[in-house]
Amino acid sequence: MDAPSPDLQRRAEAMLRKPPVSWKRIERGYTPAQRWVVTLDGGSSAFLKMGDDILRPGAAHTTADGLRKEYRVYSQLGASFLPDMLGWMDEPAATILALEDLSGAFWPPPWSQPHVDTVLEALTALHATRLPGAASVYENIDADPTSGGWNEVARDPSSFLTLGITSMDWLERALPELLLACGKARINGDDLCHFDVRSDNICIRGEQAILIDWNWMAIGNGQLDTAFWLPSLAIEGGPPPERTMPTAPDLAAVVSGFFAARAGLPVIPALPLVRDIQLAQLRTALPWAVRALGLPPLDGPNAPA
Repeated sequence: MDAPSPDLQRRAEAMLRKPPVSWKRIERGYTPAQRWVVTLDGGSSAFLKMGDDILRPGAAHTTADGLRKEYRVYSQLGASFLPDMLGWMDEPAATILALEDLSGAFWPPPWSQPHVDTVLEALTALHATRLPGAASVYENIDADPTSGGWNEVARDPSSFLTLGITSMDWLERALPELLLACGKARINGDDLCHFDVRSDNICIRGEQAILIDWNWMAIGNGQLDTAFWLPSLAIEGGPPPERTMPTAPDLAAVVSGFFAARAGLPVIPALPLVRDIQLAQLRTALPWAVRALGLPPLDGPNAPA
């Protein structure tokens, strides 16, 4: 049977106070933390994320660090856009976060406009929520979505150009406008932000969207949180970004710069799929910035059609 180690099983049983009957590994998403749905004696179930304090190659923090940050959210907030927390264990050999099992909810894609509206309503509620002591995007560099954007591409364009989306000539012509737009963007703010809104972190139950994976949580401008969701939404058959944000050239520049500075970098051993999804989002985010800023058409051999 595919299951966690016997030690982790014993710890989960002690935390949940019921013996596990069966285990199902969850592969969705990009985190290296172990994720399981466990069925318990009596028929109830739970979703478990298991981490440790081992620093993996290419990782800035351990999986346990991420779970501790998530626990901070779940332990202080009770909100309709959050799953219920069922248990928490933080010991030297294992860090385990137990949440309600959302396997029966709808996990997009496909997207419909009502689904999109439901997520936007949840984000509005999230951004109006206050979490005492939460760090701002500037105080918590790991949650700063502007770190290494078009300024980084301007300093060293080599990794971006290897993607073949634009020529150097296009980049030289477009960078002044992109940098100017980024400079106008409002990043800081008082909104509680998720900063990792993607379909693998969203499910819909009834008329409520529920967000999971809170290890990038920070305080900032909620509009930036929404803007980072829109490229992945469009990739999955949702509306183009400007349908949700019709006048946001500054945010389009910030979002495209985030992916432009990262998509061409070497693969992260601990997160081998991240560069692929960053490239996919760049291929939607950069055309959005081109349209919003009136930039020249993308001219690289791999430019999106």
